[in-house]
Amino acid sequence: MFGTKAVLALLPAALFVVPPPDAPGTATRPVLTATEAAPYTPAAYLAATGSVSAPVTDPWLPGPAALPVPSGPPVPPLPAVPPRRPLVVGPTDASGATYPSVQAAVNAAYALGGTAPVRIVVRPGTYRGSVYLPAGGPPITIVGVGDREKVRLELTLDGAGTVASYLAVVGPYAETDPGYAMYWTCASKAVDAVVGTGCSSVVWSQAKDLTLENLTVANTVPDSVGSGTHQAVAVRASGDRTALRHVHLISRQDTLYLDTPSATIVSRMQVRDSLIEGDTDFVFGRASVVFDRDEFRLVSTRKANGVIFAPSTAPSWPYGFLVTHSRLMTDGGSTTGHFARAWDAGAGSTGYVPGTSPNGQLLIRDSEIGTGFDLTAPYQPAATTSRPFTANVEAARDLNDPNSNRIYEFRTRSASPTS
Repeated sequence: MFGTKAVLALLPAALFVVPPPDAPGTATRPVLTATEAAPYTPAAYLAATGSVSAPVTDPWLPGPAALPVPSGPPVPPLPAVPPRRPLVVGPTDASGATYPSVQAAVNAAYALGGTAPVRIVVRPGTYRGSVYLPAGGPPITIVGVGDREKVRLELTLDGAGTVASYLAVVGPYAETDPGYAMYWTCASKAVDAVVGTGCSSVVWSQAKDLTLENLTVANTVPDSVGSGTHQAVAVRASGDRTALRHVHLISRQDTLYLDTPSATIVSRMQVRDSLIEGDTDFVFGRASVVFDRDEFRLVSTRKANGVIFAPSTAPSWPYGFLVTHSRLMTDGGSTTGHFARAWDAGAGSTGYVPGTSPNGQLLIRDSEIGTGFDLTAPYQPAATTSRPFTANVEAARDLNDPNSNRIYEFRTRSASPTS
């Protein structure tokens, strides 16, 4: 239903006319050959689950694209699960009772239990409050009604703020609420402690099989906080098979945090037909994610040199972020944009250790780059360790060499600087 509003229809294709350097690219802008790029497909990124050391093949590819029928003996169908009535969030009308908040509807979904999917329908309105979804609930879809810009989940949560400020705006969560343990990991810190990145999330999900669709999530930390470190997450997710479709995610630093339950576990996610905006590392994490037909909008209100992606993929795992048929844009302000940098999460005390530290993997393919980016050196040193960006551009290179960054392009086009 959203195809006619796809991001790729927003700007004329003729604007994007400048290809990247020929493969293998340059030391500051590596480019794959067609042969090298061939294995990096949505199906490959979303094919396996379980542990990094012993993954289990379990194909998952939501959306209109269908996976081939697997060979081998037929798989018996799952028992039929009776459908459930949707849970409705918003003002009560003639259609019946509704829930006053998204969190209240989520709590009701967890109370239902079982494995039957639950659909939470959110009517237009602005819903201020956190939404926490722990592991162990039924499959949940939270979908907005009508214009996604008019179904808005928002909160002002600054990762650089104190736990006291967190307590003032989040919750209250009762001990019997499904999300209480998540809340308590943040609320139990000393009140003058810094709340931190993960606790600055508006929507925080540990749930498997979560879908967010046709709505806006905004962390409204204002630009007036300045250009320092102010993490403000709109959505944080770590559960396997998480899908975000036709959503608008708004923040500045750390807008979309796509995580895994631990560094040794694979979580697969899809972000499709969506708009994500921010100024620093605003799409980051260690999950295996396919971004399809999205727009990433770099805003210039707080930072002079913005960065979009900050993957932190396990060193032995080949699939981090795949960006396909998407657009990377700036707002046309004074910022100088950069595509990405490795996160190197957890390596601050040791520095980057090849083969041990995370080594973020990213491929931007079949996508378009707007004006305002540094096209000569579009990749920055790593966020945590300041490890310089180093690209392997040898003809017979190992794309998973731990001594090099695993960040590449294939078949991108950039806007003419004079456009």
